[in-house]
Amino acid sequence: MKTLIIGIIAGSLTTIAFLPQLIRAVKTKHTKDLSLGTFSLFGAGVFLWLIYGILLKEMPIILANAVTLIFVLLIAFMKIKHG
Repeated sequence: MKTLIIGIIAGSLTTIAFLPQLIRAVKTKHTKDLSLGTFSLFGAGVFLWLIYGILLKEMPIILANAVTLIFVLLIAFMKIKHG
């Protein structure tokens, strides 16, 4: 049970860390300072973590990485659209 709680907290913190960037990008439509290459690599890593979580059937890994991947894709889309 402790392991599950730690996983949920860790996943929540790393996922929430992207919210300020996403909110700022949506509000200002300013993404010039963001690196599409960095977000692409990070998105690929998050996608692989998601697959890893699915294979292990570990809900904290699945949920955190699914939400983070959505955030990363939204930011990357905005970078492409407004960059």
